[in-house]
Amino acid sequence: MSILLSSSGSFRSLYISPDSAMSASSLLFAVGANTVEDQRARWERKRSRTAKELLETEHKYLEQLDLVLTYFVTILKAKGTLKPAVLETIFGPLESLYSASHVLSFHLEKGNLEPGLENFCQSLDLYGHYAENLEQANKTLKEQLRKNKSFRRFKKLQEARPQFQGRELEDLLPLPLQRLHQYKHFFRDLLQNTSPDTAEYQKLAKAVKSVSEVSQWVQDIFDKRENSLQLLRVQKLLKGQKTQVLTPGRWYIREGWLLVVPSKGEELKRRMFFLFSDILIAAKPCHPLHLLNSNKLSCQAVYPLHQCSVDKVFGHTQSQGGLLSLSFPQKTLLLMSSNQQEIHDWYRSLTAAVR
Repeated sequence: MSILLSSSGSFRSLYISPDSAMSASSLLFAVGANTVEDQRARWERKRSRTAKELLETEHKYLEQLDLVLTYFVTILKAKGTLKPAVLETIFGPLESLYSASHVLSFHLEKGNLEPGLENFCQSLDLYGHYAENLEQANKTLKEQLRKNKSFRRFKKLQEARPQFQGRELEDLLPLPLQRLHQYKHFFRDLLQNTSPDTAEYQKLAKAVKSVSEVSQWVQDIFDKRENSLQLLRVQKLLKGQKTQVLTPGRWYIREGWLLVVPSKGEELKRRMFFLFSDILIAAKPCHPLHLLNSNKLSCQAVYPLHQCSVDKVFGHTQSQGGLLSLSFPQKTLLLMSSNQQEIHDWYRSLTAAVR
C-alpha cells in the first residue's frame, strides 16, 4: 500500500506491507473486543451490587412484615380480640404479600433471578388490592382503638416490645406500598445492566412493565383519594349547600386570591378562586361577626369552563404583576395580581383546564 505523505509540503511515497495492515486490523478488532468485554464487566458489577442490595432490603422488609404478622395477626386470630371481618379489613392481604416476598427472597438467595421474578409478578396485583383497602383499614383501626378497650391495651403492649424499636402499627401498615416503589427502581437498575440479547433481559423487562403498571394503579388510587379530600374541604369552606362541589369526575386543580377588575370604574374586588377541571368558583369571605359562618366563604359565581377562552392581557414581560382575561358566552372576567409568577401559574392552569 502506498501513501503520499509530506512533512514539509512535498509528498513522498510510504509503503505499508500487507502483513502490517493485517496486524493493525487485528489490533483494532482486539481493542473493540476489549471494549465490549469491559462494558459487560461493568454491567455485571453493577448488576451484582443491585442484586445484593435488593436481597438485603428484601430481608429487612420481610422482618418488618413478620413483626406485624407474628405480634398482631397471629395472636389476634388466636385470642379472638377482633372479629375475623375486622381483622381482614385492617390487615388485608398482608399474609399473601409476605409469602410472595418470601419466595422472591428464596430465589434471590439461590441466584435464580428469572424464576423469582416470574413467581413474584404473578402476585403483584395484591399490592393494588392492598392500596385499595388501606384507607378503610386506617378508618377501621381508629374505630377499634376508640371502641375496643382490650384491643387498645393489646396494641400498646405489643408496640412496647423491643423488636418494634418505637414504631407503631400505623407506621408498619404502609410498608408494602413503599416497597413496591423500591421494586420499580431495583428492577429497572437490573434491566439497565443486563445484556439485551439474554433471556434474563426479557424477564426483567416484563417485571419492570408489570411493576410500573401496578405502581400507576396505586398512584391513581392515591390521586383519587387526595382529590376527594380536596373537593370535600372546599365544599365545607363554602357556606350552605347551594354550590355542589362534590361531583363525580370533577378534579381539583388550584385555588388562590385574585383581584377582579370591574367593567365600570369601581374598586378592585378581592376574591378567592377555586379552579376545578370543569368549573371556576369565585367566593368572598363571610362577615367576620357571623355566628356560624365567620370562617367560611360565600360563593359569588360559578363559571363553566367548556365555553371559556383565556388570554394574558399583560404579564408577558418582566413587569410587575399581570392581568388575565377570561371570556365566557355572557361575560368577560378580568383577573389581576401584583405577583407575575402567580398570574403565569394561573394562566397555565386555566389554559390546561379549558382545553
